[in-house]
Amino acid sequence: MRFDLLTIFPEFFAGPFEFGIVQRARKQGLIEIVIHDLRSFTFDKHQIVDDRPFGGGDGMVLKPEPIFRAVESLLGEQQPEPPAGETEKRVAVVLLSPQGRLFCQAEAAKFAQECSRMILICGRYEGVDERVVEHLVTDEISIGDYVLTGGELPAMVIVDAVTRLLPSALGSETSAAHDSFSDGLLDCPHYTRPAEFRGLGVPEVLLGGHHGEVARWRRRAALLKTLKMRPDLLAQAVLTDEERRWLEEMQAD
Repeated sequence: MRFDLLTIFPEFFAGPFEFGIVQRARKQGLIEIVIHDLRSFTFDKHQIVDDRPFGGGDGMVLKPEPIFRAVESLLGEQQPEPPAGETEKRVAVVLLSPQGRLFCQAEAAKFAQECSRMILICGRYEGVDERVVEHLVTDEISIGDYVLTGGELPAMVIVDAVTRLLPSALGSETSAAHDSFSDGLLDCPHYTRPAEFRGLGVPEVLLGGHHGEVARWRRRAALLKTLKMRPDLLAQAVLTDEERRWLEEMQAD
């Protein structure tokens, strides 16, 4: 997977991709991250990438010309042929914007499965000329219902979330399957040594070595945590009749 990041602040990314799973994936050749300065795709001597909005109003808007040039230049590069037996994957051109559809674990999994390359456009100021949205990007993504000063932080979030879902990116192939949101629920609580700390103990079931009982406890603990913290998720979660009855009892209590 290749990530191309278009930004007017390329220095913003110095460091964050040099740690943890993303760094390991880069060293293993699972991903490639290339940072592009949007100003290098301008033709005027002042390298202007923004202008005032038509119709008046506060702030500045990123101009369409440098963004179109940058994306078209990247899309025009020679792409390697997919391995024998594999279907060709798409190139996603993603605008990071508060107006985009909400990014979630399912979206990250979709990008990881469908894409060979992601071009991430980091918005700034009041936004991006709408012609970019209508005629250039394939996806407009928001990481939450709040406004940031730019798309650089969301770009980092997407690179991290998508990378860890790529085959061989994690140490265990089953790690991502137990993440929060992977099955529609939050993850269950986790404990480690010591078994007692300042008088606070670990649930006995986790110390007994009975795998069936541990699995049952973890499932119910995940249900309970979701009920407390994100009850909205339960409406879409796949639950058994027994689990729904148990949750009703917990709500009644």
